[in-house]
Amino acid sequence: MSELLYEIDGAVATITLNRPDRLNAISGPMLDALSKALVEADRDPAVRVVVLTGSGRGFCSGLDLKDAATGQGIGGDGAALPPRFDLRSAPPIVLHQLDKPTLCALNGAAAGYGMDLALGCDIRIASDRAKLAAAFTRRGVLPESGGTWLLPRLVGWAKACEIAFTGRTLSAEQCLELGLVNRVVPHELFEKEVRALADEIAANAPLAVQATKRMMRLGLEDGFESNVHQVYLQLLPLFRTRDFQEGVRAFLEGRPPRFEGR
Repeated sequence: MSELLYEIDGAVATITLNRPDRLNAISGPMLDALSKALVEADRDPAVRVVVLTGSGRGFCSGLDLKDAATGQGIGGDGAALPPRFDLRSAPPIVLHQLDKPTLCALNGAAAGYGMDLALGCDIRIASDRAKLAAAFTRRGVLPESGGTWLLPRLVGWAKACEIAFTGRTLSAEQCLELGLVNRVVPHELFEKEVRALADEIAANAPLAVQATKRMMRLGLEDGFESNVHQVYLQLLPLFRTRDFQEGVRAFLEGRPPRFEGR
């Protein structure tokens, strides 16, 4: 059975971490497969939303410590060091650079690398069984996959420090209070809610959604005036798209728009 599943249904691509017997702990091959799946979804014009989730009762328990303890896998003594330090194709970098909107379907516990992966998505919907465990300092490491950049921006400096320094595990409700997830859903309604939100996003003009995400991402590092100018330059080509024309017609005719991504 593949350790990573990739499925397209309508305009939604679902990427599923698939090692349920290890709570979807990340192996070396999974990292490569995940990056390739994310790139494939971003390049596919039929895909408008990417959903990332886990199989079984967990989202992702982090890097596979069992493999590492035996000297194999990521972090193990037997793992070969790369000839040069290059993370350009690593999942956290690829995920951050995606223009397609990403939705994390947090079906269960996410720990360590799994927590960073969840935080790297644009939107998070959590089952009421979900948890986020910032267990890095309890394992002798640090949030190596975007967490040190993401967490302070999501919850503020002081709260991020408390969570990261203590290695605390947060319940779904605590995550909602802190703003780490967008909503918490009863587990029996979880998949339905995730799909409903994905479909709601996918119904909008995909080029406009992607441009909006791109400008928001760049705006995290830009000054206000610079961002306004960049947004204007993104707006001009959108005015010439069929989707813009369709959006205006649909508004005037009082009907839902039918966007083509052109």
